[in-house]
Amino acid sequence: MTIDRNEAAQALSDIDDVAARVRQSRVYNLTSLILILWGAVIFAAYMLGMLMPRQAGIVWICANLLGVVGSLGISLFIHEKSGVRTVDWRVLVALALVFAFGFFWAVGIARLPGRELNAFWATYWMLIYSLVGLWLGFGFLIIGLGITALTLIGYFFAGPYFELWMAFVNGGGLILGGLWMRRT
Repeated sequence: MTIDRNEAAQALSDIDDVAARVRQSRVYNLTSLILILWGAVIFAAYMLGMLMPRQAGIVWICANLLGVVGSLGISLFIHEKSGVRTVDWRVLVALALVFAFGFFWAVGIARLPGRELNAFWATYWMLIYSLVGLWLGFGFLIIGLGITALTLIGYFFAGPYFELWMAFVNGGGLILGGLWMRRT
């Protein structure tokens, strides 16, 4: 049996499509675990920050450290299991640069008060999720834009319940996004 040029081209195109879907599935699988972790950490940080407002800064520093360490742990676990490196030094440097830039503007120059600071960080990170979605998959874009829209709605309409709103929107949104990515 022989195939002609068009059939061969179609077969190669089908193989490329399958490879792209497998690649996206692997990215979504890893990312879903990290999103669920960060969602739980962020939810807990908002709740603890409401219970201990004077220690909110320390709570958020610890939460961010826990999230980074947990993300590295997940990455190492996936690497051990599959042999695929998921996080390297460039990712860590990129995250440090993004965080430093946000911190420089939010705390150093603009000196945002609490409510504005919460809205800033949520929308800042969701901008990055949205941008990543342009390359790694529509799921990131949906999560980023969805949480940004809900953050802005809460900022303008949640009143004194904004932190509680953000616990569910930001933390819960990341958890739901991670669970949704696990299904795709």
